[in-house]
Amino acid sequence: MLFSWDPDKREINRARHKLDLLDGQILFDGRPVVTYPSPRNSEMRFVSTGQIGPKFYSVVWMERDEAIRLISFRRARNGEERAYYARFG
Repeated sequence: MLFSWDPDKREINRARHKLDLLDGQILFDGRPVVTYPSPRNSEMRFVSTGQIGPKFYSVVWMERDEAIRLISFRRARNGEERAYYARFG
């Protein structure tokens, strides 16, 4: 699987969420995740939420040029964590 990202967005993500955007790739390794669409303007974006260790994280991404374009990586919101538990227990 190919991944891409904007280097400036990566730095913004580090400053805002204290997480490296590239670590969001782990949520694409086949582990259980809940994914839902999150369109913005004319782009079709998605949010995938999964568990890494004892905590839940969400990555915002889109498909672009046959790659997964990482947009944001952050701790999951309460509702996202609840949706994960509702689906996977």
